Amino acid sequence: MATTPKAGAMLHAKCPRCRRGDMFKGGTYSFGKINLNCPHCNLYFEIEPGYFYAAMYVSYAMNVAESVTLALMTRIITQNTTSPWLYLGVIFSGCILLSPLNFRYSRVILLYWLSPKIHYYPYLDTDDKPANR
Repeated sequence: MATTPKAGAMLHAKCPRCRRGDMFKGGTYSFGKINLNCPHCNLYFEIEPGYFYAAMYVSYAMNVAESVTLALMTRIITQNTTSPWLYLGVIFSGCILLSPLNFRYSRVILLYWLSPKIHYYPYLDTDDKPANR
């Protein structure tokens, strides 16, 4: 039985339980909504009320890391140490451009790594759709 690699499933925002169903409707930059249930194994993604509020903390950590990286790259590329407007412009533009990725992958990281209730079941990782569970 071939299993879908975890990194590939996370990259493509697949269900953490079966790694087949899509977690989101639409593409990354189409501002798609998260599905309520996995279309393949019927996993309910919002485990408890307000579960995805915790994704804000993950998104915040991602945003800080991106901001620091953008500031360092701006410093290395431009060698400019006097203009705060250059840094502010690059950081704000980067945060706006990366916000759809942060929205999507903060939820993916939360479900894959920070959810003790959700486990991968290899027997669900098949092309044929399982019965309702």
